[in-house]
Amino acid sequence: MVAINKSEIIGKFRLSEKDTGSCEVQVALLSSRISQLTDHLKLHKKDFHSRRGLVAMANRRRRLLSYMRRKDEGKYAELVRSLGLRK
Repeated sequence: MVAINKSEIIGKFRLSEKDTGSCEVQVALLSSRISQLTDHLKLHKKDFHSRRGLVAMANRRRRLLSYMRRKDEGKYAELVRSLGLRK
């Protein structure tokens, strides 16, 4: 992941000036990494070690989204819409 891309994502989804670890930021960063890794795996079909990492990231994002949905349905819906996720 490129540092510029990471700082742009954090800047777009943060809740306050010093926020780098809220659920919104974590889900956005994971979504970016998942899409990059998905593109990598389309080229390298037998890279099973990276595939395992992709599954772990997808599961972590799913758990964070489930937590957000329980805590604040409005923020959850806005985040899913802004990231273009299927939920």
